[in-house]
Parts: sequence; C-alpha cells; structure tokens
Amino acid sequence: EVQLQASGGGLVQAGGSLRLSCTTSGLTGDDYVVGWFRQAPGKEREWIACITRLDATTNYADSVQGRFIISSDNSKNTVVLQMSSLKPEDTAVYYCAVAPDVGVIKRITNFAWYNYWGQGTQVTVSS
Repeated sequence: EVQLQASGGGLVQAGGSLRLSCTTSGLTGDDYVVGWFRQAPGKEREWIACITRLDATTNYADSVQGRFIISSDNSKNTVVLQMSSLKPEDTAVYYCAVAPDVGVIKRITNFAWYNYWGQGTQVTVSS
C-alpha cells in the first residue's frame, strides 16, 4: 500500500520560511514524480512544484519560482519543500502527491496524473 505523510506546516509571518516534508512508503522503482500542490479556501487546487525520483529534475510554478525549493532524499524516501519569502497569498493547505509511471516526463502539473496523495498540511502566512 502506497502512503504519503506530509508534515511541517504552521503559522509564519510574511517574509518568513517554512519547510514541508513528504515521506513516502510502499513505492517501488524510480519511475515516478513527487509533486506539491496547494489549495486555498474557495480556490482551485494549484500545482506548485515537482521532482523526479530518477534524476531529481525539478520544476516550479511561476508563483513560487525563486522562493520555493523542492529536493529529495531518496535514502529516506522524503521530499522536502523549502519555502522562503512567504506571502499571505501562500496561505493554503499543502499536499504532496505521487504520479507513477511517468517515463521521460519531468514536469507534471495536472493533478489527474497524481494517483497517490498525502493528507495535507496547513500553511498560514500572516501579514
């Protein structure tokens, strides 16, 4: 059984930083992508970043490019989202997810491709 456990959310002031972690279990092989999404109240789910298991290729949404960094520690089956220069508009529930069997595709922004999801962690940025 594939499981994802997200952690690290919290309350931070604008301009501050937070580190989210996503630990996976039950996945086999290297042919998958781990992505981070967020959803604010009343808004659609938004893809923000992803990283390939095989070669750690990273991709970011324009809204977080230059402020967020996604990285992986394959030995611990953990993907980290380091968030800096946080803004009130970053407030949302953040989810990690896995898209399996991706082949050569490095950038997956469509949530429909992600078969496995973590439980979400709340990030609140105060102004």
